[in-house]
Amino acid sequence: MLMMPFSTSDGSWNSPIVALFTSTSAVCVTGLSVVDPGTYFSFWGQFFIALLAQIGGLGYMTTTTFLILLIGRRFDLRQKVAIQQALDRPGMSGSTQIIRSIIATTLFFEITGVLLLLPAFVPEYGWNQGLWLAIFHSVNAWNNAGFSLFKDNLIGYQNSGLVVFTISGLIIFGGIGYQVILDLYLWLRDRIVRKTSAIVFSLDFKVATSTTLILLVLGTVAFLCIEIRNPQTFGDLSFTNQLLSAWFQSVTPRTAGFNTIDIGKMTDAGLFITIALMFIGASPGGTGGGMKTTTLRVLTSCTQAILQGKEEVLLYERKIAVSLILKAVGVLVGSITTVIMATILISLTDPKLEFIQILFEVVSAFATVGLSTGITGTVSTGAKLILIVTMYIGRVGVLLFMSAMLGDPRPTRVHYPEENLLVG
Repeated sequence: MLMMPFSTSDGSWNSPIVALFTSTSAVCVTGLSVVDPGTYFSFWGQFFIALLAQIGGLGYMTTTTFLILLIGRRFDLRQKVAIQQALDRPGMSGSTQIIRSIIATTLFFEITGVLLLLPAFVPEYGWNQGLWLAIFHSVNAWNNAGFSLFKDNLIGYQNSGLVVFTISGLIIFGGIGYQVILDLYLWLRDRIVRKTSAIVFSLDFKVATSTTLILLVLGTVAFLCIEIRNPQTFGDLSFTNQLLSAWFQSVTPRTAGFNTIDIGKMTDAGLFITIALMFIGASPGGTGGGMKTTTLRVLTSCTQAILQGKEEVLLYERKIAVSLILKAVGVLVGSITTVIMATILISLTDPKLEFIQILFEVVSAFATVGLSTGITGTVSTGAKLILIVTMYIGRVGVLLFMSAMLGDPRPTRVHYPEENLLVG
């Protein structure tokens, strides 16, 4: 659809590479673009981008299940098993109710985002264009996609608290996971009706919220300290606007892709911190990508256990299963391997680019972030194809991708003797 003449602003047939890259970036909720979506694409092209971002943010099984519910079909056993695996639920009961809750949550936050963004866009662009800008940016923010219809992304609104806090709020709630939002809703509901039995927050809720809060605070402080003397980013802003920009820059690497400063003019230290935040990413069950906050906490808890001489990994007085630890290690190794391979390949196809720019672009693609130092549109066709594959791997999950390539594992009853090995 993005190749069709009615999808481009000048009415000509679109380049297949541009259409493929944009489509992959949208459905993988990345936000990287080789063209300016606001001027290159017509309304229909922009509509298809928003639609793909919505489908990608909800997930394949959620979207499919929602369509099945709309036409009134019943689920067979295979579909129920697929839903259970996609939602990572212990059983198959109640899956349709969860799907309805996910759709309702998505609509609630996106409509709220639209209503909050209207006062910022309508006075400047009128009702028709202002409404579309509010819808497009609200959908992209909630789904952590990062596409913007403004040529400078959101730099023109870096001093607007309304836009900054609305977009950052949608990014945080979209990336923190539906289960966390559901737990928070149930807790608020019980507090409002003054229910005697208090809700017990799940381990997912505790880990996701605490890790997200820590990363947001540390990121804000780090960006403020590093970029405050850089006249091309924070240096010429008032202290209030510096705090606002530092906060947003801490939020957006969590796989969102919006920016209120020129990323290409950040210091190397600022770029490296952004790379680290992008690599960590959002939380499981949300619309974001990356290694995930829970993976980070499991790995750091493993390190803490080793340093304290413990043989069990604990999180909030709960023991972490060995299978989860192995999965976290697998995600880390697979993610690092993918980033290294993609960085090497692009370094070969585009040797004139700086290493920090290539690494930044690759991590942004793998973590489905969408931030760029400004080289996306200038890289070679080979590099674009590498980034397309990297975005795809990052969205479907590196372990799932590797499992699909290697085939189903073969269980074995053979157990081998244990032996010590020097490590570290």
